[in-house]
Amino acid sequence: MIPGMNASQMQGMMKKMGISQTNLPVSKVIFEMSDSRIIIEEPSVMRVKMQGQETYQVSGEAREESMDSFSEEDVNMVVEKTGKSSEEVRSFLEENDGDIAGAIMKLRD
Repeated sequence: MIPGMNASQMQGMMKKMGISQTNLPVSKVIFEMSDSRIIIEEPSVMRVKMQGQETYQVSGEAREESMDSFSEEDVNMVVEKTGKSSEEVRSFLEENDGDIAGAIMKLRD
């Protein structure tokens, strides 16, 4: 903030310069990378429009998760088809890059 300037004066000055800020009612932000994702629950998100461009400012508590090459639904399907435990199936899929067909063929009773 600029000393001696209140919030409404700052907003007016920004409006004259063509800058607008909007708080967005966002419940979750997810950044997906090739091998992991960052998740921010209940973030504070501000959209800033300036000179024809939009930028987003995100703040909040973040957690990082690794991304598997298979989903929980994949695990459940292989468990159903093979009769093996979810731990066995998950282990096979992790070691074989999520090869679902291979898991069914090799783990089938």
